[in-house]
Amino acid sequence: MAVGATATKLHMPSAGGRRPSLFHLAAVAVLCTVSYLIGIWHHGGFSASPAGGVASSVSIATTASVSCVSPTPTLLGGGGGGGDSSSSAPLDFAAHHTAEGMEVASGQVHRTYEACPAKYSEYTPCEDVERSLRFPRDRLVYRERHCPSEGERLRCLVPAPQGYRNPFPWPTSRDVAWFANVPHKELTVEKAVQNWIRVEGEKFRFPGGGTMFPHGAGAYIDDIGKIIPLHDGSIRTALDTGCGVASWGAYLLSRNILAMSFAPRDSHEAQVQFALERGVPAMIGVLSSNRLTYPARAFDMAHCSRCLIPWQLYDGLYLAEVDRILRPGGYWILSGPPINWKKHWKGWQRTKEDLNAEQQAIEAVAKSLCWKKITLKEVGDIAIWQKPTNHIHCKASRKVVKSPPFCSNKNPDAAWYDKMEACITPLPEVSDIKEIAGGQLKKWPERLTAVPPRIASGSIEGVTDEMFVEDTKLWQKRVGHYKSVISQFGQKGRYRNLLDMNARFGGFAAALVDDPVWVMNMVPTVGNSTTLGVIYERGLIGSYQDWCEGMSTYPRTYDLIHADSVFTLYKDRCEMDNILLEMDRILRPEGTVIIRDDVDMLVKIKSITDGMRWNSQIVDHEDGPLVREKLLLVVKTYWTLGEEKE
Repeated sequence: MAVGATATKLHMPSAGGRRPSLFHLAAVAVLCTVSYLIGIWHHGGFSASPAGGVASSVSIATTASVSCVSPTPTLLGGGGGGGDSSSSAPLDFAAHHTAEGMEVASGQVHRTYEACPAKYSEYTPCEDVERSLRFPRDRLVYRERHCPSEGERLRCLVPAPQGYRNPFPWPTSRDVAWFANVPHKELTVEKAVQNWIRVEGEKFRFPGGGTMFPHGAGAYIDDIGKIIPLHDGSIRTALDTGCGVASWGAYLLSRNILAMSFAPRDSHEAQVQFALERGVPAMIGVLSSNRLTYPARAFDMAHCSRCLIPWQLYDGLYLAEVDRILRPGGYWILSGPPINWKKHWKGWQRTKEDLNAEQQAIEAVAKSLCWKKITLKEVGDIAIWQKPTNHIHCKASRKVVKSPPFCSNKNPDAAWYDKMEACITPLPEVSDIKEIAGGQLKKWPERLTAVPPRIASGSIEGVTDEMFVEDTKLWQKRVGHYKSVISQFGQKGRYRNLLDMNARFGGFAAALVDDPVWVMNMVPTVGNSTTLGVIYERGLIGSYQDWCEGMSTYPRTYDLIHADSVFTLYKDRCEMDNILLEMDRILRPEGTVIIRDDVDMLVKIKSITDGMRWNSQIVDHEDGPLVREKLLLVVKTYWTLGEEKE
């Protein structure tokens, strides 16, 4: 019997009444069966949907109650807004640049969300330029996250600019993007001599240059590879601070190194937006007063190429934060002022004395953190330091060097509006000087599926090695199911930037590692947020996020959004439509959403999204129709400024 179908009750007569004969019972059973089979035939026949078909080719029974008299399964979804179930059109996950009609199903009333005014086409709710002016400029505090109050929230759909087009597929997108998608020429003028970006007709071209790599990012990375091991799998995760258009991260991808790039929303308009348009991981962020939104011991290396961060100031506060997020034995790479100042001081238009003082101050802070400089002579204007693999010697040195002290009692992984401190984040204890604090990581790609040290050591309460292994297998199965109901999911070039809103151990991303995509793994700050460290130990990247607030990214930056149990998690914390409107903001036109949740929750979600210019359909769980958890598959329709629907 279909899911939700309730068996017909046979009302037994009183003791003295007449009992039904076996013939009557058999006749009722036959009639019910015939009626049920006719209903299935009427809605698509008996053949199973072929693997790789579009999502809506799967007919799913999801009504709360279907009696034996009327056994026809109800198909939820189809054409946008929820048309008549008997004639709902299949979901189309292909790109067409058109928007179909958004009719409302007969008898149903949905709120319709209007388009926001044109000035909000690049709206970033928690980095809003106008709101930021209310906050102190000291240490760039005004460029940190400052989210709107409930009364300030936009309750409309952020529009794409007129002429918006789907980004180029990877790897073409690394080098070229549509001008209409990010209509800003500021960087092409300001950074013209540095070969960051240039305009060619209706396209932007990214030559791969940078302030400190005039011969291109590839040659610059090769110079780094002469000093530290970039090619043996020991370095997988990287952080680029003040990333520009993220060419460093873009060119690391071909070396199987995954970089998280960040930059503030500042006078260099749309740096992060350009990075994401290129198909390169990036977020809006700034080193100011709050910790970066990553756990301790996350990155194998961190990088600054003329990023204009005053590393030597505030008692070394910013380098102490880099130390927190570097894994034991990790590297910090610095190029640009003041490195090799004797050669470049005239071009930098600074005095030799000023540059020398800055370099000496940076060297002193790095030494106080117990880092070792491994480039005694700068190679290609690059300086590199290495963090110790444990703190045995460093703790002993505090008897002589009192500053900075070791941090006390604060959770080293806490990083959601937690303030930075000018202290050394202690590494896990070791028993031997040769032991790596926190455990030895496997080299890439073995580390992706190996049990992460945080789990193997029992550091994450309630999580065992077996649970991790089973979770990895589960997500391989689930992603296989996704590809069977969304044919475009398996097509190379259809998706590039993916977002997992509730990543847990990163199993969704791990199952896609062989596809030409990358996944931003978000771990909600509610629930068990300790798993973000596991994600990084696997060689993946992500961030903390409270989904009651906006994400630190530009509109239209993700091709596919995956939301596993997000709405159940936030059920009593914030309004459902706030989360859905934020998903719409960061999803590109014709992008896809997969929402996995209880069927009752999905019905509520769909009642909202039907007014958001989303075409959606509820389909079965990978284990079949008897499971209450189901999938809501969504395609965001294409519309832009000037094409708003009334």
